[in-house]
Amino acid sequence: MAHGSERAAGVGAADEPGRRGVGRTHIVWDWNGTLLHDIHAVIAATNASFAELGMPPISLDRYRELYCVPVPRFYERLIGRLPTEEEWEVMDEIFHRHYWRQAERVGLTEGAAELLAARQAAGHTQSLCSLAPHDRLVPLVRTHGLDGHFLRVDGAGAGAARGGKAEQMARHLAALDGVDVARTVVVGDAVDDALAAAHVGAGAVLYTGGSHSRASLAVAGVPVVDSLDEAVAAADQIAASLPR
Repeated sequence: MAHGSERAAGVGAADEPGRRGVGRTHIVWDWNGTLLHDIHAVIAATNASFAELGMPPISLDRYRELYCVPVPRFYERLIGRLPTEEEWEVMDEIFHRHYWRQAERVGLTEGAAELLAARQAAGHTQSLCSLAPHDRLVPLVRTHGLDGHFLRVDGAGAGAARGGKAEQMARHLAALDGVDVARTVVVGDAVDDALAAAHVGAGAVLYTGGSHSRASLAVAGVPVVDSLDEAVAAADQIAASLPR
């Protein structure tokens, strides 16, 4: 699937010519595990897929200890070797078959909708960059009523999760007219989000409510927080200190 995008309408005063990004923070949000509180659905889908593959179940704590992007590396940590291309395709298909059965019942992280609205009202800008498939991501964002808060929503094309988010992040920011990378902060739940931010010269904040443990997030060398409120406070501090 080709890399796609979804423009959000009605982004408020910060989107007016000459005003966007001036003295304001732009946050690039991650979706799964950050704005969408889907970690329990992920664990359920992981264990359902493991059962099909003849693998033992995994606990939430163990998952957070081992999980990483690119995702085949996660399976390498579990089985002691990288899956072959054919094995990975089977693993990926089985997991997503189970995950998407549950995804429509998954809720947002507590306070996420209110926080996004408040950021927009305060004149900050926001966008969404996710490794979730674009054609599934956009309807979910609309279902949760969040699409109007973002300048742009980008999901992933086929195979993107295999290589991480860095190149996707570069394309995402390049498509955001007028957004200053020097005042941009990526907020996500995975070390890969911090790596993607570093790739484009943005700041990063990592949130503990998703796929990683606090200890595994700490290796990224960026602020690690336990709530989205803390994440945006840290993002504003980072944006104010970034060289321009």
